[in-house]
Amino acid sequence: MSITGSLAEGSFAARAGTWARRGAAYAISLAVHLSTLAFLALGVQTIARAPQYTVSWLFGGLFVAIGVLLRPRAPKLASDAETLTRDAAPALHAVADRVADRAGVPRPALIAVRDLAARTSYERMGLRRRPVLTIGLPLWLATSPAQRVGLLAGACARANTADDLIVGGALATLGQWRHALLASDALSARQRAQEEMQLTLGVYGSPDTSYEVAGTFGRMIGRVLGAPVLLLDLVLRGLVRRETVRAAERAARRAAEIASPGTLAEVDAALAAPGGLVAPLQAAALRGEKVPAIRRAVLARATGAAPGGPARDLLSDGESAAIDEELIAHYTRALRGFSLIT
Repeated sequence: MSITGSLAEGSFAARAGTWARRGAAYAISLAVHLSTLAFLALGVQTIARAPQYTVSWLFGGLFVAIGVLLRPRAPKLASDAETLTRDAAPALHAVADRVADRAGVPRPALIAVRDLAARTSYERMGLRRRPVLTIGLPLWLATSPAQRVGLLAGACARANTADDLIVGGALATLGQWRHALLASDALSARQRAQEEMQLTLGVYGSPDTSYEVAGTFGRMIGRVLGAPVLLLDLVLRGLVRRETVRAAERAARRAAEIASPGTLAEVDAALAAPGGLVAPLQAAALRGEKVPAIRRAVLARATGAAPGGPARDLLSDGESAAIDEELIAHYTRALRGFSLIT
């Protein structure tokens, strides 16, 4: 057999293995979603068969509540995020569109900023799965134009590594099951009350331990019932792990085509420990400095403040300054809360 034939067979076997893992992941995910629908259907049927009995409503309502609790949830915009229209921030929308085009993802339908969040993210949100770009103002204010391109490039490139709605929703549902069955613990308020009664009344005067026994028994049942759920969760995560790693590698290569590897390394370091870049901003805010002065100090500290390589066409110094003008009111408000960032 020729070397070419061996390579072709190996490539086909690898693709077949990928297809098999993907098919198994979808099968498990669909089974998880069907179990959620089964709880809803069982609850409705229980109530419909005997609506005149209170017990039917109790059990039926319980099944429906479980189905609602375990339903897949589409990501939503954070409550502290503020959206920016194209009219309010045309320069920011323009650079976001250019980076999204270069990354091969849809242009963001919505851009939002958060005062105290450091990370910049690109996610599909809501039932319509609209692409939303969320920018954390602390790091955005503390980065050079090249690093800003790196933030956007990393966020857009990572968007393709996320699990799809079916598999991702199944993982979220299994996570809800795992938390409900395995992570339950005694109520902290009830535990404190028990300890206070023992301290006040003494060992012989305090109530019996029926609460503790019932709690322990309930947790044992949860662990027994949760074993299949935990097994399904482990199997599904194992099936998608290799594809997730490969997707992350592709995202890193794609981001490196948009921003230089050195810039991406700086951005990754800043995301891992945002305090290093934000600390000078916090000190400046405590001294009462204004946003323009803080921004000038940031650019003076930045190494290679001007965009280089492929990032030069995406964001120039002038465009970055225009974005700062669009966001100056948001910066000013965010500075008041920078002392809360750790």
